[in-house]
Amino acid sequence: MTNKELALEIYKIIGPADNVVHAENCMTRLRVQLQKKNFTNEDLKKLVGVMGVNEEGPELQIVLGPGKAANVCSEFKVLLQGKESVFSAPHESLNEFGIGDGKALHAEIKEKNKTPFKLFLKRMANIFMPLIPAFIGCGLITGLLNIALKVDPSLANIAFIKILSIAGNSVFWGLNIFVGFNAAKEFGGSPVLGGILGVVISHPLLTSVTIFGEQLVPGRGGVIAVVLVVAFSSWLEKKLHKIIPEMLDLFLTPLLVVLISSFSAILILQPLGGLLSEAIGVIAITAIGQGGAVTGFILGGIYLPMVIMGLHQGLTPIHAELISRTGVTILLPILAMAGAGQVGAAAAVYFKTKNVRLKKTIAAALPVGIMGVGEPLIYGVTLPLGRPFVGAAIGGACGGAVQATYIVGVSALGISGLPLAATADNIPIYLLGLTTAYVSGFVATWLIGFDDPKEE
Repeated sequence: MTNKELALEIYKIIGPADNVVHAENCMTRLRVQLQKKNFTNEDLKKLVGVMGVNEEGPELQIVLGPGKAANVCSEFKVLLQGKESVFSAPHESLNEFGIGDGKALHAEIKEKNKTPFKLFLKRMANIFMPLIPAFIGCGLITGLLNIALKVDPSLANIAFIKILSIAGNSVFWGLNIFVGFNAAKEFGGSPVLGGILGVVISHPLLTSVTIFGEQLVPGRGGVIAVVLVVAFSSWLEKKLHKIIPEMLDLFLTPLLVVLISSFSAILILQPLGGLLSEAIGVIAITAIGQGGAVTGFILGGIYLPMVIMGLHQGLTPIHAELISRTGVTILLPILAMAGAGQVGAAAAVYFKTKNVRLKKTIAAALPVGIMGVGEPLIYGVTLPLGRPFVGAAIGGACGGAVQATYIVGVSALGISGLPLAATADNIPIYLLGLTTAYVSGFVATWLIGFDDPKEE
């Protein structure tokens, strides 16, 4: 089916429009909140193109895969706009459910999910997730360039290669600006002021300034410091908007925000961010460096449950901080093995099951699983079957142990599986860990077994 046809089929099942409170997409899923659910998840799973269905609180998540999720969501919203919006005034069809208007329900659902920890993770995700395409593009350029230079070091003198090197490193030169811009949007401040403050604490002329006998260090604290500074500046900006007369607001507010926030950043918030940044780096390096295989086994094994609970989003800032500090993250290769364990587990199910439909699901999801998109395998295969999910976690743990033993680092975010190998600083060992996860997940699932679902 085309994206438009798939959106229509989904709409026929979960609609009408008045029943859809909210619809959006992430990288791989169409996420909807409904007033009433009068269908089963199996109704959606039968659609060609739907790789899995998951429910997280009041949210229904339809796994479609990267790229397709955004396209189907766009077509789905067109269908919703063709009907009466749920954000309009209350009307009779909404009251049939005994709920009232959709806007009130949406607000109620959001309020229930406003736990401090969930809000923190959501905010961090909103700040860093938009940066992932930049990390993928620049990381892959850098990784492939490193491979080429290892084969022939003389290539480094070619102008074309030098331009590629600049392109690969560009995300790091602008990282604090991007984070400041996104953080200000998230905290309710002016995005451009957030970007300016990211520049302030990264400016190379800071090296010419000495305060209390110490020379300032540009970029100290990395993205952690930027988030702290912009959280403060956004709070300050909102306060100033309330107390400064409207006729002076346009001039005084940005002036005071930049002045007060700049000095607060340099004197207090950047040093604090530096301490937090250094602590994160030390903890990660010490845990993996000294814990070795044991640490890798634990982290690789628990990552899949973290994904199910949505806790994995909170790790993105840590990856970004490690990359900005050292050029690589040694945490991501370990966690990426969880997806490889999924591939091995799903392959075992494929060879054991007699269910034709399940075989087709696995055959469709395995290629994207190998390329690092594991959600179709999680929600379409291993999690519904139960024990294969445990087998996948075991595979991830074994692969993670290999990565941690040799402290493999990667220079990209947002990708996993086989493509991540191009950005690794030790490609043979990364591939060894990947293979270990495949094999371990396969063997563990084969031995644990599962209840083979009957054909419908």
